[in-house]
Amino acid sequence: MAIGGGRTAEQRWLSGLPLPGSLNGFLHSLADAGREVLRRRRQPAGAARAEPAIRLSHELLSTAGEASGMAIAREILDLHDLMSAAEKQRFRAALIDEFGVDAADIDRAATRFAEARDPASLADLTRAVEPRRQALFRRLNTAPGGTGAIVRMRAELLAAMKQQQQGLEFIENDLQHLLSSWFNRGFLELARIDWNSSAAVLDKLIQHESVHAVTGWDDLRRRLADDRRCFAFFHPALPQDPVIFVEVALVRGLAASVQPLLDPEAAPGDPAAADTAIFYSINNCHAGLRGISFGDFLIKQVVAELQREWPAVKHFATLSPIPGFAPWLTALRDPGAAAPLDADTLEALAALDDPAWADFDDRVERLRPILLRLCARYLVPETQDAAALDPVARFHLRNGARLERINWLADRSPKGLQESAGLMVNYLYDPATIVANHEAYVRDHKVVAGRAVRALL
Repeated sequence: MAIGGGRTAEQRWLSGLPLPGSLNGFLHSLADAGREVLRRRRQPAGAARAEPAIRLSHELLSTAGEASGMAIAREILDLHDLMSAAEKQRFRAALIDEFGVDAADIDRAATRFAEARDPASLADLTRAVEPRRQALFRRLNTAPGGTGAIVRMRAELLAAMKQQQQGLEFIENDLQHLLSSWFNRGFLELARIDWNSSAAVLDKLIQHESVHAVTGWDDLRRRLADDRRCFAFFHPALPQDPVIFVEVALVRGLAASVQPLLDPEAAPGDPAAADTAIFYSINNCHAGLRGISFGDFLIKQVVAELQREWPAVKHFATLSPIPGFAPWLTALRDPGAAAPLDADTLEALAALDDPAWADFDDRVERLRPILLRLCARYLVPETQDAAALDPVARFHLRNGARLERINWLADRSPKGLQESAGLMVNYLYDPATIVANHEAYVRDHKVVAGRAVRALL
């Protein structure tokens, strides 16, 4: 069940996004009817699909009919799903070469605006600088399932960009612009997930848990026990496919280690005796939405829901990984680093090259002060005008958290040791200071840090 004010059917329809339920079924029927009108034949198996999709894309932008437009959009998306990697690369090349902007149109519109500076000339300039790709993606979005298909398209695009395929930034800029609008905070609905949620949603939770992998249904059942809470943010265009999962443990005191929270054999505690809510796992479920901001107060909404259910819970904090710490540390150990470390520190850090270093007490004790100090330096930018280096830190600081404490060997799993030398962070969400902390970070890049972290600096 959604928590808070969800969008009405009318609002969703006006947004141009596909809808769940009967209205979405109506859109499917309309698209099918459009296909009948067009009498299109699917390409035979093995046939080239990029060129027909490119031709249909041009046709889609010149089609005024609603039903035929939906049918063409659906046909393009179906063809895209069937394309080989090489065909998708050809399709992306056409998006850049054939669906961009006309430089001459921009020059003419800019000249008219410079001379007139009136609403009409501004509108002409706005239309000229918008790539035709954006209009194409908006038309594709009208097809049933179009939003999900475009999200998957961006996931493939980001993967191609990692493979050094050139020029794709043009498409990425357009997709990021559109998805930031389609997935803004106003569209997301918060819902609690429990053992009675649909099997499809529970399976998604297992599938998308990337912070602390779920080892099976027994593990999942423990994470949904009475002393745990799990929330998901849903988007109306993806009604059975959560956008974000948030997992919470109701405990006493600020958790300093994740292993007790993840132990599937641990007996559930009494939530009525808890005074602290620990956010121990937050997952973006779609690779195609990576880097898309869903708003800066998502966690605040979960805090408000927990406060409503458990008034005795007064403290809200995370136990968060530090995914960028190990790569940063590796770069710092490089002889050519801009700020090289001293010889004694480098000698001590060499122990990290042994995956079993945490099993040796002498190494642990020698590394502890060094790694805690370096981690504080990593998390708190040395210059005030620099954003936090760590992606998890940026998320929580933008959401209004305070960097409260760095926990030594808080995650002894192989992933935790490899990713951040076992260190984890408590980001504290104080309802009274969330907005002030958020403003300090987004306006001045100021990282509000607790006394323990400042002492390490």
